[in-house]
Amino acid sequence: MNPANVAAHLSPLQLFAQADLIVKSIMVLLALASVASWGVIVDKLFRFRALQRRAARWLALLQTQRSLAQLASALGEFADDPFARVYRAVVGEWRETWRQGLQHSESGRESLKERVARVALITRGVEIEQLQRGLPVLATVGSVAPFVGLFGTVWGIINAFQGIAASNNTSLAVVAPGIAEALFATALGLVAAIPAVVAYNRASGDLNAYANRLDTLTGLVEVQLSRQLEAGDFVVDAEHASSDHTPEHAVHEKHTRPELHAAVRTVTGGA
Repeated sequence: MNPANVAAHLSPLQLFAQADLIVKSIMVLLALASVASWGVIVDKLFRFRALQRRAARWLALLQTQRSLAQLASALGEFADDPFARVYRAVVGEWRETWRQGLQHSESGRESLKERVARVALITRGVEIEQLQRGLPVLATVGSVAPFVGLFGTVWGIINAFQGIAASNNTSLAVVAPGIAEALFATALGLVAAIPAVVAYNRASGDLNAYANRLDTLTGLVEVQLSRQLEAGDFVVDAEHASSDHTPEHAVHEKHTRPELHAAVRTVTGGA
């Protein structure tokens, strides 16, 4: 076999075509794992960039304007933003307390602060959990793919030695295709694993950074609500700023909806 024919037999497509069923299955599995991990990588890369940009915008707005009405107006443009959902849950609890007139006593105000903080914490946890989706795929591919590829290599080498024994020929032209086919499985495993590991570390760092930023934003909202509570100011968005909904009217406004039901709706982001 001349060098040109050897090179042709060692091309990736030829190596895949010459492999047996088990090695082919491993190669296909590794290729699918690589595609899945790259889908997660692209999604996380663009999503965290967008979230960080918007979080910087919300932070600047809270630090300069100190107005929840303006913040609510800006958040309305991004209803699916995690901080927007946290804010809606917090404001939902705030409104429900004022509607039921529970804020007049000192204990009622303290309970309101505690409930707001608890709702914010629960909703934040739900949002962070949703942002973590896909990271287990990267972790699994990064940790398992090399070993899957290694299994394919071991299986391929066993087949190569069996072929050598059957042909009773140990020349390089006979040995090389079988060994190359076996090593190709390991290469595919590394190709799938290396980007997954790098992306997992990057995404984990981005997630932690965004979680800290989300804590900062939520804390600033809670501080502003605390100020408004002491001042008796009910307005938290432009809608209420332009309506006849005042704290005095809210004192006498009673709703038959149970408080637990309201809390569940706010945590799940319900309207």
